[in-house]
Amino acid sequence: MNELKGQLTLRGVIIGCVGCVIITAASMYTALKMGALPWPIIFVALVSYFFLRVLGSRSLNEANVTHTIMSAGSMVAGGLAFTIPGIFILGLGDVPLWQMLLVALAGSILGLIGCAVFRANFIEKQQLEFPIGQAAAETLKAGDAGGKVGAQLFGAMGFAGAWAALRDAVGVIPAMLFGGVAIPGITFGIYLSPMMLAVGFLVGAVAMVAWFGGALVQLLIVAGGSSAGLFDVATGQAINSSLGMGLMMGCGIAVVCKGILPKALRALKNRGSGEGVSGDELQAASANALAGKRNLSAGVLGLLGAVVSLLICFALGIGPLGSVIVVLLSFATVAMSAQSVGQTGIDPMEIFGLIVLLFVALVGDTPQVQLFFVAGVIAVACGIGGDVMNDFKAGHVLGTNPRAQLVGQAIGGVIGAVVAAGTLYALVSAYGPDAFGVGHDFVAAQASVVATLVGGIPNAPAFIIGLVVGFGIYLLGGPAMMIGLGVYLPFYMSFTAFLGCLAKWIYDAVAKARRKDLPEAEQRAAREKSNQAGLVVASGLLGGESIVGVCMALAAVFM
Repeated sequence: MNELKGQLTLRGVIIGCVGCVIITAASMYTALKMGALPWPIIFVALVSYFFLRVLGSRSLNEANVTHTIMSAGSMVAGGLAFTIPGIFILGLGDVPLWQMLLVALAGSILGLIGCAVFRANFIEKQQLEFPIGQAAAETLKAGDAGGKVGAQLFGAMGFAGAWAALRDAVGVIPAMLFGGVAIPGITFGIYLSPMMLAVGFLVGAVAMVAWFGGALVQLLIVAGGSSAGLFDVATGQAINSSLGMGLMMGCGIAVVCKGILPKALRALKNRGSGEGVSGDELQAASANALAGKRNLSAGVLGLLGAVVSLLICFALGIGPLGSVIVVLLSFATVAMSAQSVGQTGIDPMEIFGLIVLLFVALVGDTPQVQLFFVAGVIAVACGIGGDVMNDFKAGHVLGTNPRAQLVGQAIGGVIGAVVAAGTLYALVSAYGPDAFGVGHDFVAAQASVVATLVGGIPNAPAFIIGLVVGFGIYLLGGPAMMIGLGVYLPFYMSFTAFLGCLAKWIYDAVAKARRKDLPEAEQRAAREKSNQAGLVVASGLLGGESIVGVCMALAAVFM
């Protein structure tokens, strides 16, 4: 435990736990009321650092672990809010508190196990951007450094926060520009969101081209197909959504098949036989004996966690086969979530839950209420998975011990599960099950989508095509997840992110023109300085809108 000293501390745990309770309750309200859930990571990073500074600590690693605890429950709340209210929308009856709690706990356990398995692949090997996690790290570094970097970061935060407040609280700024353009079946426009523009700025040109390419496929299918008379708009939307889900699912399965199964089989083979092992390999194995023991312990804990989750699924009435499918596919969907968050900063957790729900529905006669439990477990797993991976990215930038972060996330995940389930149950008890759905007190937009599609895949052939194509594209090294996201997400969201990428291209071109006459050494220094400035400002735009979203939610909860 010496390596965790100074990072996972008692004061940090206390601050993180108190913050986790508040943030989780606020996030549940936000997700149900607004149909959206901004990442709270930037906000809690600042809060954690501030309170630790008050207590005399300037350790960025301690602040990172503390905000890891604090933010964990937010995505647990999102996973529940985006799925379980569908039960009330369809009028299927009440859900006891203990069932909500079991859904949240099972999802949290599976999400933590999945992240422990995939961390090295996405953070160290693929080195995905994880723009939200990167922004959190830059926020902590800027707060510690002060000076010009701090002014850039907090100036951008202030601008984005004021913009979001004027848009969402006051209504002075519209949410959409050019939203009146009529395209059959497509919500066209520019979403006036500094956060969304910053995501496009940070994700990179190749990933953004793939993302927007998927959006153009959506435009072609829905608007083009219906305008050409091939099918009506509703059919086009069904084909498009099924294709997008298939692409993302195929990519997730390919990640597991290519990156995880070979390593697991190789490890089993090496444990079963010492043949073919060279002297150098034996020496290396001896040198890493302690690490091996730790990995073995982690593997045992992971297996126990999976067994516990399986038993919880049994207790929820999902059934033996359905429970096994949930546990196994949780690893594929957490991988999909990590890939999505790593490249776009977006975690469509309810979509991953819906995909597994449909698989369970296809293989057995599972009651509808239990299908929502399936979606809830997976959505929570993917939500907490995206949060953990963002935290791991921030920790990788700052040099934080991953074990300290994983312990912190486990603490926050358990507290978040209890608070999220309790908050949802309290809201249902106070407002009644009829308060959920479009046109009611809590719109619960994502849960409405799950409720609409609970009867089956909208277009099975399109889903199968997407599954095969997504699997193949990933194996060939292509950005299958980005294409799938572009196909599935609303067009206006992809278009706005694409504009953020164009802004990055213009910014780089202007910076390059300004330094072209400098000596080579000064050019390198100027390039690094401009890259840092762009990253810091984009991180501030991300954080400012997130902070205002959380503050508005806190105010609503207390009121």
